[in-house]
Amino acid sequence: MAHRREPLSARWESLKSNSRASGRELVNPGRFELHYAMAVTQGQTGRILVVDDEANAREALVELLCDEGFTVESAADGAQALAVLGDFEPEVVLTDLKMPVLDGLGLLARGRKLAPHAAFVVMTAFGSIDTAVEAIKAGAENYLTKPLDMEALLALVARALEKARLSAEAAQLRSRLDAKLSFENIVGDHPSMQRLFKLVQQVARSRATVLIHGETGTGKELIAAAVHHGSARKDGPFVRLNCASLAETLLESELFGHERGAFTGAHSRRQGRFEQAAGGTLFLDEISEVPLPLQVKLLRFLQEREFERVGGNETISVDVRVVVATNRDLVEMVKEGRFREDLYYRLNVVQLDVPPLRARRSDVPLLAEHFLRKHAEANDLPVIRLSESALRALLAYPWPGNVRELENAIERAVVLAEGEAVEDEHLPVLTRSEQLDNLGVLVPGLTLAEVERMAIMQALEAASGSTQRAAELLGISQRKIQYRIKEWGL
Repeated sequence: MAHRREPLSARWESLKSNSRASGRELVNPGRFELHYAMAVTQGQTGRILVVDDEANAREALVELLCDEGFTVESAADGAQALAVLGDFEPEVVLTDLKMPVLDGLGLLARGRKLAPHAAFVVMTAFGSIDTAVEAIKAGAENYLTKPLDMEALLALVARALEKARLSAEAAQLRSRLDAKLSFENIVGDHPSMQRLFKLVQQVARSRATVLIHGETGTGKELIAAAVHHGSARKDGPFVRLNCASLAETLLESELFGHERGAFTGAHSRRQGRFEQAAGGTLFLDEISEVPLPLQVKLLRFLQEREFERVGGNETISVDVRVVVATNRDLVEMVKEGRFREDLYYRLNVVQLDVPPLRARRSDVPLLAEHFLRKHAEANDLPVIRLSESALRALLAYPWPGNVRELENAIERAVVLAEGEAVEDEHLPVLTRSEQLDNLGVLVPGLTLAEVERMAIMQALEAASGSTQRAAELLGISQRKIQYRIKEWGL
């Protein structure tokens, strides 16, 4: 049942009466006077579930917590508490250990599944080291013995509330990160991207080392993150390192860590990226820039999952999945003797090729619209649209810097645009210099939807009605054409 806060003076008299009636010293009276005075001036918030089979003790504790400003519900045993957990969603559960039907340890075991972010605190009059250890092992946040010390209880509740809220916030952030790294946010409707997405989903479920190949700016890191977040390791760390950003000696230390005194400036032991990524995924960008001597040590880790820190003799084993990326031709580098052949085959268990933007030009409008919304929101500006002339320029430009260059161009346009649309003069000079000679369907005065319909109808006519062939001609998915045909009632 829920409890509303009543005048403190009335509750104080009630608490004293209940404590006498129960024949137990529930609290330290002197310290309770202090908390009674503090409750008048300090407001606290938080949802607490009190579980105790002794009615007087339970109600007294409920009233105290209400006086402190908490929202409180109560239950007489673990079974009743389970019925309350789902709807009430407590942040802290204060539960007695010895109860009929379902005791405190049983409530811990089953309740944590219903309230994964709640902090459980066990209370008991049967205090011992064994029961304390058993409660902590079962997942209790802390352990209190009766009669309760209210100063300690309120301090413990404050800490438990903070931990519960941090746990909920961390889960929310992970959820947002998962959404951010889902395929819905890696924009691409071109068949080449749809094939890539399908392959990533298959690869993510395995333990295989992955090599991602693609030009600069194509989004290799996003693909690596999608592999991680689609795997069983998604709750583990996703650690990144650009191998081209550090000199050889620093790169070795960054990867494998170092012992104190290993080199000048090494004042303490330091974990490397492999240890930091334990239980998760290590993403090594620009793997082609790893020097040959260091490639030997990297190969050994991939073969044996072991390494030593720089300046150390201790062999360390960690469980890490390695995903690497490069914009270089590693096969050619192997032929030239600049990359170890055995390391190449260890890394290239599965290769994911990210297509350049010029090879999926039909994705340019989708990406442009995505970045328009993103940067309008980031700059607290109204969402605007692309004018026909701006769209012509974007489609004509070859985008040597790929998606990264397109995003930079759209961000610039969002900042400079003053009307309701991005015009070609808001785009960088290079994009405006290109001429679009091969898209005669872009007739002045037509909307983008009308242009799309005209292009699909012409492609279907050229493909004798085959949606698969029409999709190949337009560089879009067959599913999209089928959806449009249905939408248009054809």
